[in-house]
Order: sequence, then structure tokens, then C-alpha cells
Amino acid sequence: MNLQEKILMQLRDLILRGEFEPGQRLAEAQLGERLGASRTPVRAALMALEQEGLVEANETVGYLVRRYTPQEVADAIAVRGHLEGMAARLVAEHGVSRQLQAQLQACLDEGDRALAANPLTYESYADYASMNDRFHALLLEASGNRALQRAVQLNDKLPFAPASAMLPMQSALEQDREWMHYAHRQHHMLFAALKAGEGARAQALAIEHTEVAQMNMRMALERRAETEQVMPAMRLVVGG
Repeated sequence: MNLQEKILMQLRDLILRGEFEPGQRLAEAQLGERLGASRTPVRAALMALEQEGLVEANETVGYLVRRYTPQEVADAIAVRGHLEGMAARLVAEHGVSRQLQAQLQACLDEGDRALAANPLTYESYADYASMNDRFHALLLEASGNRALQRAVQLNDKLPFAPASAMLPMQSALEQDREWMHYAHRQHHMLFAALKAGEGARAQALAIEHTEVAQMNMRMALERRAETEQVMPAMRLVVGG
């Protein structure tokens, strides 16, 4: 994992947790100081977040946190589930080549190693996220459907729609670790369905896989709302 990937993970987590207000300017120098990094990896991470629809570029002030609603996120994840379900069914029906089997198995092994860490660190999380992106990209490419691939690329520009952007980030919480382990077991089950040529089962598993992401996102937004309610109360107590 390189520094840019780690910065990307951290910034995405901070945005999800509401550390930045919608419309707030994200200054590279201040972010670099906060995250202990130079401006170069911070700038690269901001560019990646722009592609994910979490920040937007402004000619005069740089990058701003994009406004989004929980419904917008839920809709994007639901669309991804159905698109990836179709891709999984096509791969199962076409048959899984030996090369694809080896590539997917390598992803599963890498995910197993990343999730062995306890507690999960940003490094282990980033390793898992990189594997997760590769696993989903392999399935999409193997589907052979160019229109489907373009549809996923378009959907990925919506907030928290990309595969790894949907993963939980509060890795210190045991419940989130359990969700990630469950999601990876789904990867294993999906791989088995693909090898067996079970198109309908592969499709159902891919759709169910994003239901875990929906649950994770709801939990994260609930925590964020609880924090936002507690902080004003704390300021009143201390006379702020």
C-alpha cells in the first residue's frame, strides 16, 4: 500500500464521519499537516475523491466537500448491486477460465490475509480495499459487456458508489470487523457459484453483497448523526 492510498482511505473516512461540512474547502496544506503527508499525495487523493463524487473541483478555491443525501448514496449502491449481479450471471454462464480462477483466488487469499489483522489498521484496510477493487473489476471485465461496464463507470461517479468506497471505515468497532469478514465470505461464495456455472445464484449473491454495503452505510450515517447531536450539547455544557 502506498501513501496516496492511505491518505485516500483517511479522507474518505473523515468525509463519511462528517468531519468536514458540505461545501467546506479542503486545503491541501492543512490536510497534509493533519494527516502527516506532503501536498502531493493529498492532491492525488483529492483527485480520486472527485472521481468518486465526494468532492468537487472549484477553479478559485480548489476542492470543496460535495453535498449528498443518504438517499442518493442508497440509490447508487442499489444500482451497483443490480449491475454487478448481471455481470456475475454473465461470467457464470460464459464459464470461468483458468486464468480468471487464478486471479480471483489470489484476490480471496489477499483478502484473507488483510482481515487477519486485529484490530484492523488503515494499512490492512487499504490492502483489503485494493483487493476488493481488483476482485470487482475482474468480474466486470470478464462479463464481456461493454455497455454494462460503462454503466458501472458512470455510477461510480456518485458518492460512495465504487466498490471499496462502500466498505466500513470505523475499523476499531468489532461490529464493523464482523461485517467485513461476512462480506469477504460472500466473495468466497460468489467465486464458488461462478466456478459451478450457477448464474442465478451468482447474480443473487452479487446483489446481496451490496446489501451489506447498504447496512454499513446506514450504520455509519447513524453514528454521524449521533455525533452531530452530542457535540452541540457538549458545547452548551462548557459554555461554548
